[in-house]
Formats: sequence, C-alpha cells, structure tokens
Amino acid sequence: MIMTKEQLIGSVTAHYDELNALNKINNFYDYESDFIKLWLKMGKEVLEKNISTPSGDRRKKNFNRFRGVDNSQKPSF
Repeated sequence: MIMTKEQLIGSVTAHYDELNALNKINNFYDYESDFIKLWLKMGKEVLEKNISTPSGDRRKKNFNRFRGVDNSQKPSF
C-alpha cells in the first residue's frame, strides 16, 4: 500500500503542533535534538505506510547498526 498525498499531508498536519512547539525552545542543541526525534517519528510513519507494518522477525534491522554503530556485542572485561 502506497501513502497518498492526502495521507502524507494528514500525517504532517497531525504533528504540526509538535513541530510548532519547537519554536519555543531557545537552546539550539535542544531544538535540534527534539526536531530529529520528531522527524524520525514522522519518517517512520511514512516508511511503514509505504512499505507495510514491520514484521516481528527477530532478525530485523537494528537502528544502531543502521547508523553504523554496533552495540550488540559488548566487550568482556
């Protein structure tokens, strides 16, 4: 199922208040951090709508591995 233009606009509109609330933040670091979290949440919704709901497969992509960081194997001291 592919997301329609109306569904995309609806998704962005649903998050408009959250996006607009970021303008009240005076610290750029906090603004950027909250913006990234919101953008990732909206991107996940769009991706899932266009592809489908994610499977319950245990071999799914790990977000940290996706970003190039592998935290699955911790060093043994």
